[in-house]
Amino acid sequence: MTIALFIYSLAGGGAERVVSYLLPYLKSKGHNVHLVLMNNTVSYDIPEDIPVHYIEKSQANENGFFKLIKLPYLAYKYARLSKKLKLTHSFSLLSRPNYVNVLMRYMNKRPPKIIVSERNYASMQYGYGDAQSKINNILVKKLYPKADFVIGNSEANVKDLIDNYGIKPELTGIIQNPIDIDKIKKIKQKDHFFDPAYFNMITVGRMEVVKNHKLLLRAIQKVPKVRLYLLGRGHLQAELEQLAADLDVKDRVFFLGFDNNPYQYLKAADLFVFGSNHEGFPNVLLEAMCCGLPILTTNCKSGPSEIMKLEEAHDHDIMKTPYGILTPVGDVGLMAKGMTFFLENPQYLNDCKTEVLERIKDFSKEGILKAYELALSKQ
Repeated sequence: MTIALFIYSLAGGGAERVVSYLLPYLKSKGHNVHLVLMNNTVSYDIPEDIPVHYIEKSQANENGFFKLIKLPYLAYKYARLSKKLKLTHSFSLLSRPNYVNVLMRYMNKRPPKIIVSERNYASMQYGYGDAQSKINNILVKKLYPKADFVIGNSEANVKDLIDNYGIKPELTGIIQNPIDIDKIKKIKQKDHFFDPAYFNMITVGRMEVVKNHKLLLRAIQKVPKVRLYLLGRGHLQAELEQLAADLDVKDRVFFLGFDNNPYQYLKAADLFVFGSNHEGFPNVLLEAMCCGLPILTTNCKSGPSEIMKLEEAHDHDIMKTPYGILTPVGDVGLMAKGMTFFLENPQYLNDCKTEVLERIKDFSKEGILKAYELALSKQ
């Protein structure tokens, strides 16, 4: 097949990392592969023999209304590109490229097979009630059912698309996120970075409302002798720094920025913490587990309960698994209780370190990339 992998940018993120894995894999299997972007931020390596095409070079902070009215024009440009490249398949990831990908169908007499991938729990991602959320909800409902195939990365987010967006079950598939176990194994930990006098916790993610870093800051206020390290960047960083100062935990909170090699920090930390309000299938949990880190995460929709094999969910206490602890979304007290449990139960912490290394084998890159190839080529 002649396929385009179409995504907004290759900035740091789970979907972007999947694309970075898929590009060389599909090429190695004899397919003609193109990368299509809408922004020139690239944080991952792109194989030199894979052409890169831009249908625009927009700014991340572009006006929302302008982004909306540009969609038909971008679809027209992408339709022209698809004809020029003689694409047989167009696979897009994340909402804006998905919209352009489906709209392209109406501007191409012989469109390629159009496959879209939703990486979030859409009804929550677009459930905030503001104008942007309402517009995205309409676009998902109108456009996703017109794709030839819709891939989700968890059971829960695919069910959400079927139940709330009118997508036929037979046009959906579930492919969980891949992890490059061999590559991560070879990376050395960052020695002498964390102070062993403290219990050092780390989180990775964009500094946006959905990731709810505020939950983690408020929780560590209740738990002395812990430090929190944040990997990532985003428009809320200044606000989070101010909150750390207001909570009097500034000396225990460290903002590390974005690093394309988070594994060196993950391997040296004591615990991975995650406060997200909602997800699709959080890659960072897999990456932390691959580094031998136990997990403390909110039981958000969707992904964490599947990754950690949670048998029974509730909202009145912490939820223990062989791989770590889940807590109800937004509950500062129970997030703090989870931190304290790890501190006070070193044997449980050590047992989790062993178990996560076994669990991560289920997400091996090779098997999941093969599943992508099969799903795409069947269309």
